[in-house]
Amino acid sequence: MNFKNKIVWITGASSGIGEALVYLLNNEGAKLIISSRRSGALYEVKQKCKKNPLDVHVLPLDLEQTETLASKAENAWKIYGTIDILINAGGISQRGTVLETTPEVEQKIMNINYWGTVNLTKLILPKMLERETGNLVVLSSVVGKFGTAFRSTYSASKHALQGYFDSLRCEVYDKGISVNIICPGFIKTNVTINSVTATGEKYNQMDENQENGMSVMDCAQKILEAIDQNKEEVLIGGKETYGVLIKRFFPKYFSKMIRKRKVV
Repeated sequence: MNFKNKIVWITGASSGIGEALVYLLNNEGAKLIISSRRSGALYEVKQKCKKNPLDVHVLPLDLEQTETLASKAENAWKIYGTIDILINAGGISQRGTVLETTPEVEQKIMNINYWGTVNLTKLILPKMLERETGNLVVLSSVVGKFGTAFRSTYSASKHALQGYFDSLRCEVYDKGISVNIICPGFIKTNVTINSVTATGEKYNQMDENQENGMSVMDCAQKILEAIDQNKEEVLIGGKETYGVLIKRFFPKYFSKMIRKRKVV
């Protein structure tokens, strides 16, 4: 796929993988709509874009505020008159045990990671179907394929996205709509620092595995390659991605292995 002049809406664009995708797509000549909760950070990202800043539109949104998403989606569509690719990169991670994590924190994670992504997609999908073309890109995770300690609700939200968008793909495969599910492993971003604890506070620590993970720009490049090749699902990362295969073929061994692994 040639991304030049493609209209791409990216959530979670103020940091991490979403931010890296902004820079790569801007360099490719795409026309961008960038969204996250932090408008100030979005404008900083826009200023760092090397190509035409007029092709980068800032549209702040909070995925947790469901009642605002319809107007945000309408505004996003009006900016360029269409959207070719929606990249759902917004989300939040977790560090807390099942017993200690409050229901309010669990609901917050599901509202942002799952319902925010689902609701935004359902607002854009009908317009894509009218045009009979469009790409829906969803950032899941390797823990969307298996669970680890201290990530129960985060893992659940990613498992839910996997099932939902697999089902959606079955419904729209012959209608010109592509669905690409991206499953990153350890990518060097601030996702662990920004994670929520069992009671909702910011974790404020860098996970060792994240610190030693794949660079965010390398990850973003692989995501664009996956979109270009229209891959239904892709695992991105290091040896941690092999966990998906190990769990599938050697589930008992995987269970023992994952219990021993340092995850906090």
